[in-house]
Amino acid sequence: MAVTIKSDREIELMREAGKILAIVHKELEKAIKPGISTKDIDNLGEEIIRSYNCIPSFLNYNGYPASICVSINDEVVHGIPSKERFLMEGDIVSLDAGVIYKGYHSDAARTHGVGEISTQAKKLIEVTRQSFFEGIKYAKEGNHLFEISEAIGRYAESFGYGVVRDLVGHGIGSNLHEDPQIPNFKQRRRGLKLQAGMTLAIEPMINIGRYDVEWLDDDWTVVSEDGSLSAHYENTVLITKGEPELLTMYEE
Repeated sequence: MAVTIKSDREIELMREAGKILAIVHKELEKAIKPGISTKDIDNLGEEIIRSYNCIPSFLNYNGYPASICVSINDEVVHGIPSKERFLMEGDIVSLDAGVIYKGYHSDAARTHGVGEISTQAKKLIEVTRQSFFEGIKYAKEGNHLFEISEAIGRYAESFGYGVVRDLVGHGIGSNLHEDPQIPNFKQRRRGLKLQAGMTLAIEPMINIGRYDVEWLDDDWTVVSEDGSLSAHYENTVLITKGEPELLTMYEE
């Protein structure tokens, strides 16, 4: 497994890519309301990304036709935006996006409620987000990769939720997907030893029901097999000698 350690220059570029993506997510969050089409969300995201002279990481990646993955309710990831699909009061929507800045990627996802949502949906979104933060307590030099995986899974499963197994997080840098793969559930081995300079996209995908998923006929959209709600939370993370640095978190 070839895991790259980023140079100071590469880290600087990834910081910038992360900062811009954090702004994109903040602006998209403001736009989330009943009646907006998923294509309008995609158009807005692409417009903001390009306004910073960046390229959307996802557009045409392996043939994906949009800049922002917009996944509603039981859609786990990779929902394709459409002019005919509109957000409705009570939906939850996951937005996954990436930015290329001077050849380096950032990747982050957030799940939002549309208008008033159920208590059950709110809890899923909060637990999914918190499972990420439980995981990154272990994201520091000297620890092992799968300690992150175990902590994410343990937390989410303690609420009776299903932790998606068919999709995992990944390394990131000059490529959107690099080694290592980062599962969100316990592994038999400890995984590689973390070193300062590694950059990882850590992304719990959590279902209210079972963890099983299936792909729709468009070959992209992944849904929970039992039709239960699903949430997604992701940041690009830099491993340091101390606490991890979250490159895609928005700071006021």
